[in-house]
Amino acid sequence: MSSPQSVSLSGMTESEAQEFHGYYMQGFGIFTAIAVVAHLLVWLWRPWIPGPDGYASLESVNQTVSTLLPMLS
Repeated sequence: MSSPQSVSLSGMTESEAQEFHGYYMQGFGIFTAIAVVAHLLVWLWRPWIPGPDGYASLESVNQTVSTLLPMLS
């Protein structure tokens, strides 16, 4: 008694499992890309390893804006 499509322990056929895997990997890639962009933006806002003056060099709004504007254009 073998069925035309074998079903695994998960209850999905081989084609359903491949389709699910494709969607899962696509979602994982999108999540990873968003996380990388978020980490980059936070690092631009406040570097994780401060310079010799600490974070004091980043507290001036004018300096921060003048540093970020060339990156946007």
